[in-house]
Amino acid sequence: MKLFDKLTSTTEGIKRGLAKTHNKLTKGLGSIFAFARKLDDEVCEELEEIMIGADMGVRATTEIIQDIRRAHKEGKIKDTTNLKEYLKAELKRTLGESNTAIRMAEPDTGEPTVILVAGVNGTGKPTSIAKLAKYFRDNDKKVVLAASDTFRAAAVEQLHIWSDRLGVDIVKHQTGADPAAVTYDALDAAIARKADVLILDTAGRLHTRKTLMAELAKIRRVINKRLPQAPHEVILVLDATTGQNAVQQAKLFKEAIGVTGIFLAKLDGTAKGGIIVAINREIDIPVKFIGVGEQPEDIEPFDPDKFVEALFD
Repeated sequence: MKLFDKLTSTTEGIKRGLAKTHNKLTKGLGSIFAFARKLDDEVCEELEEIMIGADMGVRATTEIIQDIRRAHKEGKIKDTTNLKEYLKAELKRTLGESNTAIRMAEPDTGEPTVILVAGVNGTGKPTSIAKLAKYFRDNDKKVVLAASDTFRAAAVEQLHIWSDRLGVDIVKHQTGADPAAVTYDALDAAIARKADVLILDTAGRLHTRKTLMAELAKIRRVINKRLPQAPHEVILVLDATTGQNAVQQAKLFKEAIGVTGIFLAKLDGTAKGGIIVAINREIDIPVKFIGVGEQPEDIEPFDPDKFVEALFD
């Protein structure tokens, strides 16, 4: 499959999204990095507390602190004067191991890239879908949206409003319709209209007689039967402000529907931006996009190097 080759992010956008996390992290790290200190247990415990406070997670933090202790023992880190650069390099290495590129449909097949978007209510899923639509549209891709969250009238209406504002097509049915039927019609429409990208919204809560996960699994089967190589991506929208709760959500969705990437929304509204590190270490799902504001253009492809630089500098 061809990878989307215009996944570029702006340093300014990432810095804006991580401003609160950066301020909290650098304030705590000031006493460690400000002047040379012996890299002893006290410093390691301070650093551990600060990293966990930034929601990097216990597992990730413990592993990183162990790496720092090992590096110190091997003479790679003498004191706190070069600890910052070592920590940055370690985070970049770890986060850089994940594939953040978007998997696209093979060219010249006449088939669209299908992106299934999931997430519980309240995460900002419709707005995140709008951001994805604008991102692909701005990169010269023809986009079709599918309002498959049919059990929530507000969700269908929100997506319809966004489609009008962005000038992209939408496929929708009446409230309460079978989400899988909407999905099937959207696939046909996307193929007929020669769309490059089809973005499917899905239900974000449990509803009568059918669980969310069962419904999502059914939608996946419909997609796969119509286009055997699809969905090309299963993106889970998570609310960064919920911290470790987001990690638990990701675990459940990964088990149920095979999530391939994370859209971390509302990153600009929290000091818990370190959750990206926790997601990477604990779930092994790459963060592919981050939301850094409320407007459709406030989306950034995730770049590990720029993320780490924005955290510390």
